[in-house]
Amino acid sequence: MAPKYAPSLRSRLAPFLLFLQIGFVVVYYFYIEIESNVNGIKFSNFYPVFQDLNVVVFLGFGFLSTFLVRYGFSGSGFNLLIAVIGTQWALLLNGFESWYYRGKIRIDLNSLVVAEMCTASVLISIGAVQGKTNPVHLILMALLEVFGFVLNEWLLQTLLPVRQLNFIMVLHIFGAFFGLVLTWILCRTESFQGFEKEKLDRKTGLFSMLGTVFLWMFWPSFNSILMEERRLSAVCSTYLALAVCAVASVALSVLSSPKGKVNPAHFQSCILAGGVAVGVSMPAIRYPWEAMTTGLAAAAVSTVGFQYLKNHMLFAFECHDTCSVLSTHGLPGLLGWLIQLVLQIQQCDDHTMAIRFAVFHIDALLITLATSLTMGFLTGVLLKWDIWRPPQDKKCFDDQAFWKFEHLAVRK
Repeated sequence: MAPKYAPSLRSRLAPFLLFLQIGFVVVYYFYIEIESNVNGIKFSNFYPVFQDLNVVVFLGFGFLSTFLVRYGFSGSGFNLLIAVIGTQWALLLNGFESWYYRGKIRIDLNSLVVAEMCTASVLISIGAVQGKTNPVHLILMALLEVFGFVLNEWLLQTLLPVRQLNFIMVLHIFGAFFGLVLTWILCRTESFQGFEKEKLDRKTGLFSMLGTVFLWMFWPSFNSILMEERRLSAVCSTYLALAVCAVASVALSVLSSPKGKVNPAHFQSCILAGGVAVGVSMPAIRYPWEAMTTGLAAAAVSTVGFQYLKNHMLFAFECHDTCSVLSTHGLPGLLGWLIQLVLQIQQCDDHTMAIRFAVFHIDALLITLATSLTMGFLTGVLLKWDIWRPPQDKKCFDDQAFWKFEHLAVRK
């Protein structure tokens, strides 16, 4: 008979969090400085965009994770916890080179933005294992994935002449496939019959739709935040791709439904695919019709993936993808990569340069996939240990395993 209560994390979570945060404070005390020579006009122009990114990371992903009936507090609360831990860790890792040569790490708004973008890949991956892990799992996952993402960034910069925008936008591909490998390693037998508490209802669906709306509204800022020369083009292209994707998602959802109705899960999962695809292919997008076509293709790929691949991934590969990160981020990310490759080759007048770009572009994808899959596998092996006290199958997708609710307390 299964235990009535989920394993207590008192001896795991609290000491781990305190040790980690005190360690960050000590390291920051000795090695971190805030950049003082900052242009006031540049700060005033950049700060609103930084706040847009915060909306995406904390409100967008946070509310998006509340779609499960009994996992709303965990979805949004753990999203905040992981985001702030991952950002602190990413600031240290991104500043390692500065520390090595200067002995100090100087941070500014741009540093915070890059760190939050690294953390966004973790929030994407969490969608694949949501509800089947505990907070200790998620913290370890964040530390290892941010390290893997920064390592991937270093490999791309060292081995290939890749600009910053390219590898930052590869976070969709990195995060999606990291999460897929992780959920494959952590697959449970209950996944095939369906978890008892993995359910949706209208109230939680409405909160989750609010997160989708936040992400949709602020995704142009997310795609353009690190661009200096073509920021207006990035904003306009992203908006057009998102608009076309929203329309196409509704149409395709109706077509794929036997009763001809819109599936809310389809709509939420696929409406952002256009923003993902156009973000990855942004360096090659020059005209509005290219962005709109990208959004249309992303909606088709994402809808088909959500409709057919999710169950096939479970039964064929034992991969239980809770939030369908493959169809929301993985497939649209690969589509954006392919569109960028085709458009860049088409725009090259020199055949030698076109071939050279194609080789580097393919190598960048292979390096990213290899790093993502390797780090995901190693993280999954580590999280598989029982020492972290994973929740039982009956306690998966349940806030009561981690949160205190007075109105549900057992009175003696």
